[in-house]
Amino acid sequence: MGILEVKDVNKRFGGLQALGNVNLSIQENICHAIIGPNGAGKSTLLNCLVGKLIPDTGSVMFDGQSVLGRTPFEINQMGISRVFQTPEIFGDLTVMENMMIPLFARRDGSFKLHAYESVESEKELREQAEEMLREVNMADKRNMHSAAMSRGDKRRLEMAMCLVQKPKLLLLDEPTAGMARADTNNTIDLLKQIKDERDITIAIIEHDMHVVFSLADRITVLAQGTPLVEDTPEKIKGHPKVREAYLGESA
Repeated sequence: MGILEVKDVNKRFGGLQALGNVNLSIQENICHAIIGPNGAGKSTLLNCLVGKLIPDTGSVMFDGQSVLGRTPFEINQMGISRVFQTPEIFGDLTVMENMMIPLFARRDGSFKLHAYESVESEKELREQAEEMLREVNMADKRNMHSAAMSRGDKRRLEMAMCLVQKPKLLLLDEPTAGMARADTNNTIDLLKQIKDERDITIAIIEHDMHVVFSLADRITVLAQGTPLVEDTPEKIKGHPKVREAYLGESA
């Protein structure tokens, strides 16, 4: 039994079958990549996991509890954090202010930007934010307005905002999209550090195979909304069904 269990999940949009009988088991404390060509259903599946979409049929269980019918915030409070394709940070706030917001949410159960001043005075929360910024090598940027940072630093900040909530499962939706190679490699190094130093499960959707094969312990390949194969990275690389899905080659 994995920490995340997806069973017989189907999702249609009108006449389009986006997901068809998806079964997926993600084991605890590994990095599990979900890959596939454009239109394979990866983002639809991820949105079903975090409450943005509700499957037509099937079940999604996290740590023994169903996520279906819960709001994205409730799912976050269960221990699932998501990093989006486009960094979801507050551009008009400093790095430290961004860090304080999820800490407040974890403590009091909601995001309340208007109460930020009272949060800032909380010494314990500030110390937690400072510790996390040091861990992701952003302590020197604590007073910088986040809108002025590079895409790589924005991504690093967003990951820090997720990690400071101490999630059990970190979902990454194309975390290196739009990055220069140097920022991509820095992000890989950060994720390796997170994976090695924390008791955390990582599920990643990514088109960059350099990222996938650098991080993943297991890989599931989706095509046309259905899992084709799941295996280790070594066995996925030359799998005929994977080559057919990506390259249109005959198996």
